[in-house]
Amino acid sequence: MQNNSNIKKKSLFQKESPTKFHVGYYDIHEDVSLNFQMNRWISLLGDDSLEEMKAIAPKIKNYADWKREFLALAEKSLSSGKTLAAAYYIRSAEFFTFADSPDKKDLRERFLKLVAEEYADTGLKKHLIPYTNGLESGFLPAYRLTPEDPKDTIVLCGGFDAYIEELFPMMLSIAEHGYDIISFDGPGQGGALEEYGLSMTHEWEKPVKAVLDYFKTGQVTLIGMSLGGYLAVRAAAYEPRVLRVIAFDVMYDFIGSYLKNVDNFSRFILMTALATGLSAPVNALIAKKAKTSLIIEWGIRQGMHVTGTTTPFACLRTIEKYTTKNISSLVRQDVLLMAGNEDHYVPVDQLYSQARALTNARSLTMRLFTRAEHGQSHCQVGNMGLAAETILAWTASMSGHST
Repeated sequence: MQNNSNIKKKSLFQKESPTKFHVGYYDIHEDVSLNFQMNRWISLLGDDSLEEMKAIAPKIKNYADWKREFLALAEKSLSSGKTLAAAYYIRSAEFFTFADSPDKKDLRERFLKLVAEEYADTGLKKHLIPYTNGLESGFLPAYRLTPEDPKDTIVLCGGFDAYIEELFPMMLSIAEHGYDIISFDGPGQGGALEEYGLSMTHEWEKPVKAVLDYFKTGQVTLIGMSLGGYLAVRAAAYEPRVLRVIAFDVMYDFIGSYLKNVDNFSRFILMTALATGLSAPVNALIAKKAKTSLIIEWGIRQGMHVTGTTTPFACLRTIEKYTTKNISSLVRQDVLLMAGNEDHYVPVDQLYSQARALTNARSLTMRLFTRAEHGQSHCQVGNMGLAAETILAWTASMSGHST
């Protein structure tokens, strides 16, 4: 598999184009979630990172091992002058550092500092958008990059666990193709959560409204990554300034995705207990599963942090709200649904469930990515350049522009 770019445009910026995504998804670690995270950084860093991942994978059995090895890689990268690699490796170490760990804040700040250095000359400008929802008040961090004579405005948001600063390569790719691009951390994401304590809301039209009001935009194309596949569709149902919506990837029913890695019998017990309001069996079963599954341990602890809940039961009851089942008929925009056919987070049948539910969409396009094109995984990690090409081509076709 070769390291190449799906986007071969001359950069708008002083440095070599930052939008070259690596092509290839690799089986490096036996744990599916750790393997995915390794491939996530390879997609952005390329062959050198691939070799480094192969070297450390046998040494990683738990989150403590993961943190130790990635911090060592970060120091090695810094000593070699590889600022971006060091930033991503620190972020990788921080990713599996739980919210109550004393060094989590320091790791995040180191990541942000290095990313700011790397992208200092790109024109990305940070904004802090005031936001209030009920008793919570704070700010939504956002970045905007507007090329000369932009075609349209695109707004990009992440999902359950991404930081907005990780999306800079995708933002720059979009800007290089002539679009005004805005990206933001909403409640429960990145700086909105870690700096301002804003827990996530399923009513995503509220932060989207705050962002569009702040920037005084007209109609926009809204892209939601990962859980953003739910968030963006939800916002489109209630925010008329969203002209087009892209689920990158689809997320029809978050609880179905959240419990994907739980065996069928345990899933039945959990869903039954949730439906009948029995908290004790939910808390006990999740605690038991978390002892033997890294992905379940991280998912529930991160879930409580993101949603502002204190028990697995409360977390899962909150997550049940994140479904487009009852609001998809309100979506009247042009819609692009994307999915990987081997996504380990989102069952592929959610692509078809979401499509069937969009009964009033102005138009509907579906794109299922496969192993043959290295796009089979979540959010096309393995070929994010192809995902970017798909998004840009669809947006251009809907707006009457050329790519």
